[in-house]
This record gives sequence, C-alpha cells and structure tokens, in this order.
Amino acid sequence: MGTEYTYLTTEELSERIKYDCRTIRQSLKDSVLIEGKHYIKPFGRRKILYLWEAVEEEMLHGTRTSSLEIPMANGGVCYG
Repeated sequence: MGTEYTYLTTEELSERIKYDCRTIRQSLKDSVLIEGKHYIKPFGRRKILYLWEAVEEEMLHGTRTSSLEIPMANGGVCYG
C-alpha cells in the first residue's frame, strides 16, 4: 500500500486552520501552498483538493530559509 492522504476542499481546510476561504485562495494558494505539494486538481479540473498532511507539515515546520534568501518587509523573499 502507498501513502494515504486526507483530501480537503477549501472550505474544509478553512475550518481546520481557521483562515477565511478567500485568504486561502488569494493569499496562501500558489505562494505558501504549492500545487503538487500541498494541493492537487484531480482529473485536470478546476476543483482543488488540499492534502492535509502536507499543509499541516508546512504549518508546523514551514520552509527552511536558506542563506541566499533575504526576507522583505512586504512578506516576500529576495533571492540574492
């Protein structure tokens, strides 16, 4: 057997992490939550399913900042 995942809709993820659905769609998706790692679009459709285990791992541990990343005041990162 392979790895089992818990698939969540945006609304279900919103309930678990206590963020508004709009915040997830507009601020987190594609900046913090990356397609193929944190979410998928099954069958090439518009529907998005979040992989709970990957999202939880990101929340608990986050991405490790390398020595070449410089944090910016607006929340972005400059790769020097």
